[in-house]
Amino acid sequence: MSLLLVAVSALHILILILLFVATLDKSWWILPGNDSLNLWKECLAHLNQSSQEVWECKNVSESGWLKAVQALMVMSLVFCCLSFILFMFQLYNMKRGGLFYATGLCQLCTSVSVFTGALIYAIHANDFHQTAGSFGYCFALAWVAFPLALASGIIYIHLRKRE
Repeated sequence: MSLLLVAVSALHILILILLFVATLDKSWWILPGNDSLNLWKECLAHLNQSSQEVWECKNVSESGWLKAVQALMVMSLVFCCLSFILFMFQLYNMKRGGLFYATGLCQLCTSVSVFTGALIYAIHANDFHQTAGSFGYCFALAWVAFPLALASGIIYIHLRKRE
């Protein structure tokens, strides 16, 4: 039983790390020349009077869908942290034979938040990034965190506290 608890805790911590890196690092979109963009700044290229390419960066206050992605990724972090705290609380205070429903539900909410945020970004990335480029590793980490959080939530729901 202790090996199972260590494995579930390690999985949860791995998901937390993936979500922190995916949300806070700056590689959601890779531009030519190895420049990258994140969720928090909107940078667009345009030509000035002398036909030179100039980058104009601004906060994402005008992009409603990007604000939704930001909110969903932050919510996924909050749900994941909350579910880990709930797991530790339930582990030490729950009666023998109890199920970790609250923890599993929070992890499932984490999974849904990550999925929705990454999906919205994937659908609207071409609208936002009008230059050539590709998805970065933070985008990939968000997609990796989704099935891990889903599996973790299902494991928590079926996990029963033993002595």
